[in-house]
Amino acid sequence: MLRIEYETPVESLCDCCKNTSVKLTRFVYRDEIAFAIYYANFTIGHDKKYLSGIVGLGNWGDAASPEDRVAFAFRIWIEGDNFQVGLVDATESPWKNSSLLGRILDRKEALTHEWVGEVFHLTDHMVTEDQEIVKYFG
Repeated sequence: MLRIEYETPVESLCDCCKNTSVKLTRFVYRDEIAFAIYYANFTIGHDKKYLSGIVGLGNWGDAASPEDRVAFAFRIWIEGDNFQVGLVDATESPWKNSSLLGRILDRKEALTHEWVGEVFHLTDHMVTEDQEIVKYFG
């Protein structure tokens, strides 16, 4: 069972349009064991409504380091009545210079990684349980 711990959203002004941008940090536990961290951001009022995100999976124990994890960069948007999730290259991620979540996989590598199913499972939870994301897309 997954449990998501929600940090307080951080708001700022978008550089391009001065609308409110929202940044989220979330800690994910599976059976009460640290499982993942995800970051997400979106801007309220942009013409194209999408969320940029990244999730780091791997070892989060006390002795773990970023070398024990890998990260998957993605976008979420709505097409018709359905959420769409697309993996993106590391260079397209707002977190491309971050190392905490682990090495950021490029799209091609991410699509064949053994944990890619976990990413899509987590994004399903994000769009139904993370109230900031639900409200944004609502």
